[in-house]
Amino acid sequence: MYERLKGFRDFYPEDMGPRREAMDALEGAAERYGFREVGTPALESTQMYVDKSGEGIVDELYSFTDQGGRDVALTPELTPTVARMVVAKQQALSKPIKWYSTRAFWRYEEPQQGRFREFYQTNVDIFGSSDPRADAEVLAVAADGLTSLGLTSDDFEFRVSHRDILGGLLNAFDADVDTQDAIRVVDKREKIEYGEYLDGLSAAGLSYEQAEQFDELLTGDDLDALTAFAGTERVSAAVQNLRNVLAAADDLGVREYCDVSLTTARGLDYYTGVVFECFDATGDIGRSVFGGGRYDDLIEEFGGQPTPAVGVAPGHAPLNLLLERAGVLPESELTTDYYVLQVGDTEQEAARVAGDLRDRGHVVETDVSDRSFGAQMNYADSIGARTVVIVGEQDLANGEVTVKNMASGDQTTAPFADFPGDRDEPRLEDFA
Repeated sequence: MYERLKGFRDFYPEDMGPRREAMDALEGAAERYGFREVGTPALESTQMYVDKSGEGIVDELYSFTDQGGRDVALTPELTPTVARMVVAKQQALSKPIKWYSTRAFWRYEEPQQGRFREFYQTNVDIFGSSDPRADAEVLAVAADGLTSLGLTSDDFEFRVSHRDILGGLLNAFDADVDTQDAIRVVDKREKIEYGEYLDGLSAAGLSYEQAEQFDELLTGDDLDALTAFAGTERVSAAVQNLRNVLAAADDLGVREYCDVSLTTARGLDYYTGVVFECFDATGDIGRSVFGGGRYDDLIEEFGGQPTPAVGVAPGHAPLNLLLERAGVLPESELTTDYYVLQVGDTEQEAARVAGDLRDRGHVVETDVSDRSFGAQMNYADSIGARTVVIVGEQDLANGEVTVKNMASGDQTTAPFADFPGDRDEPRLEDFA
């Protein structure tokens, strides 16, 4: 007996209904804003991730040497892949480039609630626009996808920040600060003790007094006070950019979901501007549901022309936790519209009835196991068939089929030659 690998999951039919509905909601939102679907490979060169994140990233990858002697890795995220794709056809692509995809990714990390070694995300990215409206549109796609699943502003919030505000504020202190290390510490603020947080900022170059002052400025969320303290064009411009993004979000009707939260940092080094994370508004789910932000330098770092970019990547496992907590997880009921039951040598006639019903867009099953009448009825009941159409030798001899409503148990006969006829959804009462 083989066991499933740790950190991987099986999805049975009853699991796939809610998953598919969530995927359709997110992808549908992206398509309504004009995003186009792309497909991407499961394997990339390991060096691509090393160049982007350093040698330490290899320990977090499913990486190996293939039979051609190439060092490859299962993709842990999509951003480097789509950056590579943009660089490959940059001159031929109309700007802005608006892409989305839903697929699996792999990271070798310790599984926990809402996080697995194989996980699924819907990625939504815009390349070629630095306008605040692009950032706001990414927020709007995410918000529209969530609300179409039944979530409201009482259920989720986008905590919005700006990496240049954090970096500019750190540089305003009279200290030799490793900005990236300090931002990584800020990203962990909610997950560690306050003393450990201050220790981390101190290790990055701030004194304890400066670390406390820095934290007070961040948690105060007073953008005017931040601008005055820093006294630099960098921070002033970043604050204005953040305000412009929020104003554009208001124009798109999603400002109500956005809260300024300057301790939201996003740990990945490639983020450059506005960043955000989605959280459960009730606090019942302690970790972020998903995040996104602007990464204006990555295309150039991958060998392309300077190209601003912004994106978001809702993860389906944590999103399902949020939907479940809010009581709006899509139902997993499996149903069949019609079961065409065969009695005797009626395969050809049953196939005609089933085919005509399928042509009308219905889910239709019929016997493929040469089962008895009773076994077929039990199976029809087990799959939630709403209507059973009995095609039997005796019925056909009378030029009829029997139509049975499984919920009520009522049944009647209908002319075989006129079933389903011109009816889109033939029902019992059509023939009673």
